[in-house]
Amino acid sequence: MNMKNISVIILCLVLFTCKEASKLKAFTAEDIVNASIEISGGERFATSNIEFDFRDKSYLAKRNKGSFLLARTFTIEEDSVFDILTNEGFERHINDSVNVFVEDSMAVKYSASVNSVHYFSVLPFGLNDEAVNKKLLGEEQIKGKMYYKIEITFSQQGGGEDYEDVFIYWIDKISFKADYIAYSYNESDGKGMRFREAYNERYINDLRFVDYNNYKAINSTTKLTDLGHAFNNNQLKLLSKIELKNVEVELIDL
Repeated sequence: MNMKNISVIILCLVLFTCKEASKLKAFTAEDIVNASIEISGGERFATSNIEFDFRDKSYLAKRNKGSFLLARTFTIEEDSVFDILTNEGFERHINDSVNVFVEDSMAVKYSASVNSVHYFSVLPFGLNDEAVNKKLLGEEQIKGKMYYKIEITFSQQGGGEDYEDVFIYWIDKISFKADYIAYSYNESDGKGMRFREAYNERYINDLRFVDYNNYKAINSTTKLTDLGHAFNNNQLKLLSKIELKNVEVELIDL
């Protein structure tokens, strides 16, 4: 084959590559989050029964295409407490009681506590709720791997009691799995930020679950968006481990 033919072949390859590249569009925050949800189990979470233990409590989540029951059980002294959060609201049962009266202020506190554990247990599922706002902040390298950096905020309407919280997700550019999460919170007992590093990944009935190393910044002036950089530079302090134990999953066939 002479040089002229080789040149023609190379030119055709370049033109083909450029043509194909022109068909591609940059990923949006929506695209990235959708891919991350799908690789983690997708809509199978929406029709599932999930049980697990976290610290000194047992948790149960029943989800059926928008209808939900989120529960926890634990013991106070010799009493068995059963908290239930559904589309209809919050209930507390103690021992064999039908429904214990709970002041509104405490019902809000208990609801948030129940919801928070269940919310983190299935992330990134839930990030397509109507109140969720997504923004691509760019890309960032953590521990030698490249990540899409996604900011998550919440609209006041439908965003829940903690709608002012802000989350940052670092989603692997290749696997689209959420390996790191940071968030800021503003609660009655104070403000703060946390950075979570996922580990112990496992799939149970096709649903992805992880545990987390839970960190805080050593420097109080560190910004939420800088927590990935601080983690890279060993400027975070390990506070605790978020471990889900005895996870069981039942997928509902509809």
